[in-house]
Amino acid sequence: MSILQEILDWTKGLPAWQSDAVARLLAKQALTIEDQDDLFALLKAAHGIPDPKDRKPQPLTAEQIPAPVKVTTHVELHAMKNMRHVNAIAENQHLPFGASGMTVIYGDNGSGKSGYSRVLKRACRARDRTEPIHPNANLPAGKAGNPEAIFQIAIDGVAQDAHWVHGKPAPAALSSFAIFDSRCARAYLDSEDDFSYVPYGLDVFEGLAKICKQLKAAVETEYAHSAADLTAFAPLQGDTLVGKLIASLSAKTTQAQIDALATLTPEELAQHVSLDKSLKENNPKEKATQLRLRARRVAAIATNASNKGALVDQAVVAKLKGLADSYRTAQAAAALAAKQFKEGENLLPGTGGEAWRELFDAARKFAVESHPDKAFPELGAEAPCPLCQQPLAEGADRLLRFEAFIQQEAEKTSQARRVALYAEYKPFIAQILTLNLDDVTHGEIEALDAQLATDAKAFEPLLTARQEAIKAAVLSHQWDSLDQALVNPAERLQALANKLNAEAETLEKASDEKARAALQKQFVELDARVRLSQVKDAVVTAVARLAHQAKLTKCLSAVKTNAISLKASELAEKVVSKELAEALNREFKALGVGTLRVTLQSRSDRGKALHKLKLELPQSRSPGDILSEGEQRAIAIGSFLAEVGLSGGKGGIVFDDPVSSLDHRRRERVARRLAVEAAQRQVIVFTHDIYFLCLLAEEAKLAGVSIATQSLIRRAEGFGIADPDLPFEGKTASKRIGALKAQHQTVAKLHKDGEEQECRRLTVEAYFRLRMAWERAVEEVLLREVILRFRKGVGKRPANTGPQRLMIRRRRVSSGAAIAGQCGWPCAWAVA
Repeated sequence: MSILQEILDWTKGLPAWQSDAVARLLAKQALTIEDQDDLFALLKAAHGIPDPKDRKPQPLTAEQIPAPVKVTTHVELHAMKNMRHVNAIAENQHLPFGASGMTVIYGDNGSGKSGYSRVLKRACRARDRTEPIHPNANLPAGKAGNPEAIFQIAIDGVAQDAHWVHGKPAPAALSSFAIFDSRCARAYLDSEDDFSYVPYGLDVFEGLAKICKQLKAAVETEYAHSAADLTAFAPLQGDTLVGKLIASLSAKTTQAQIDALATLTPEELAQHVSLDKSLKENNPKEKATQLRLRARRVAAIATNASNKGALVDQAVVAKLKGLADSYRTAQAAAALAAKQFKEGENLLPGTGGEAWRELFDAARKFAVESHPDKAFPELGAEAPCPLCQQPLAEGADRLLRFEAFIQQEAEKTSQARRVALYAEYKPFIAQILTLNLDDVTHGEIEALDAQLATDAKAFEPLLTARQEAIKAAVLSHQWDSLDQALVNPAERLQALANKLNAEAETLEKASDEKARAALQKQFVELDARVRLSQVKDAVVTAVARLAHQAKLTKCLSAVKTNAISLKASELAEKVVSKELAEALNREFKALGVGTLRVTLQSRSDRGKALHKLKLELPQSRSPGDILSEGEQRAIAIGSFLAEVGLSGGKGGIVFDDPVSSLDHRRRERVARRLAVEAAQRQVIVFTHDIYFLCLLAEEAKLAGVSIATQSLIRRAEGFGIADPDLPFEGKTASKRIGALKAQHQTVAKLHKDGEEQECRRLTVEAYFRLRMAWERAVEEVLLREVILRFRKGVGKRPANTGPQRLMIRRRRVSSGAAIAGQCGWPCAWAVA
């Protein structure tokens, strides 16, 4: 199992935030301030401290590291094709790679080379994948799709296509390819200037320990800023429930505990004031007597207000309204009967009405005295009328009809209801609605509750006014103004009386020593609760700070590096060996930094499992102050090749501009080393350095390794166009001549078409190229490649070169006419 696979398995047992940190460390060389802020928020969220931004951890997944590929599995990369939506690279390109040996792809700056390398890094799950892949910015937003590409590969000789889509898991087989570029270079060097070499993957533990150390400092800083100042609550301490709560304040103190003591009812607050006054009174017994007398006077007013208010309350209004409405209905029915009674007879107006009824009732009463021997109304025709005292004659029959009318049901009902209404109404209008609130009592109430005194004083005229309104409503049958009940101060007056009695009782107890002690204790408890209520918010804040600190303490436990160091040491024992040290030393020597030697010195320091690189120099200065950037790049390449060599597999390697910052001597060493490596595995090199391209071609030829070269160029259809030819500077003499012939035809056509300016520009360019072709011909033909541009020193003469053949070739190039004749340019240009 590879180091990265073991790290993946290890992270499955880590907290999610820590696994997220490992994923970030594998994805980039150094974490940013934003990364640290994210991880700090995730650490706190894992221990109950909410994140305002609601960030979620993204643990390491199998898709983020190279997939495990068996050592015995041989994967070849034959081509990249159908790359779409990658920067401005032209779509449907086909970039072939040699299945063995070395493939060199040359591209000038801006040719699209970086687009290919970025896709390769993601598809092969390279360590550095920080450079973004953007869709073609020239396309409309709706047409700019997700980057994708197809890789033509062969697995153990079986050809197949591997489809890569940005954002989805890369094909597992491509993980057998290792990629090195300028961004990866320093990932193979320690970042703390001690030049400790850490094999790829193990440096994650160092980075994780470092971020844990930074998080620890952040936690400690926040812990200090979260300290709760409990000294402000010292006055609340004591032998009370509040004092015990304050003394035991901690992260476990609940809001309910604080609320229970800090929340007082109105009665408790009144009791607190009463106790305070009572305990401060000099003569409590006499004061109690005065209070009880005052309470009786106030209670009397309360009773009056209650009783008088009941005489005009809604129940009374409802009863009188019901009786009045009932009588009114019966009266209407009786009126209808009276009307029918008068019809057909010549009777006086008003007969059957109210006055007539009273008159008839008077006759009934008088008949008892005037006709004691007869029963009214059966007096007889000869009897005198009780009212006019004339013989009744025909009036005797009318008297019987009048009695019959009176005895009818409607009339009897009307009379009954009238009596019922009058029975209620008469005592109602006779009520005297006064409260007997004298000035002394009013003044006492006012001293205690001014608003209550005002309301009590105003209640008496309101009672009288309501009585009058009810009386008017009985007669007018207009009850709308009586819908709203009066606000009776009786309850408030009685509450005031009760309060005065309670204060009197407290004062009476205060006069007794034993009872006074109990009151004092009760007051102290209430007083402590009152003072707690005044600082309740501050107490709640302090408890929140204590709770926050408790959570931060858990965070401190989570950033310990012991487990990280143990795992780093465990993996170091597997990958750090004498063979690795020897491989590193061999690579450093081959790349021109042989003065650096790796000494095995296993140790664990805050998550770092290290091999020290010690310089064999007398200076005591830091290696970072001594080594040049080029030497550091050479060390990085050597480290990369050493690790690839010891991996046991034969997976291909890809280099993207590996010789940046290297001088020409070290470039030659890198070219020679890559040519040697190409004999063992597939080597692919992207470069924009024509000199390095020539060095690679020369070293491959000397090593007997096949080499395929091609270019990436820019055309009208886009960037990254695959061209099987190299640029003019990289061509052989014969290919340069062919290019000049093609350019000659272009210039001739421009001249014929009258495009003078473009014709002149291409002619000047062709002249410069003609000189380069002449120089290359001299190197190949005259000097038989013994001396070549970009080659260090003088090479050996080819075996098939003889004096006679050399003389012939010398005569062929004795003038520029030979080359000029082949490419079609005027002789004068050639010899110039």
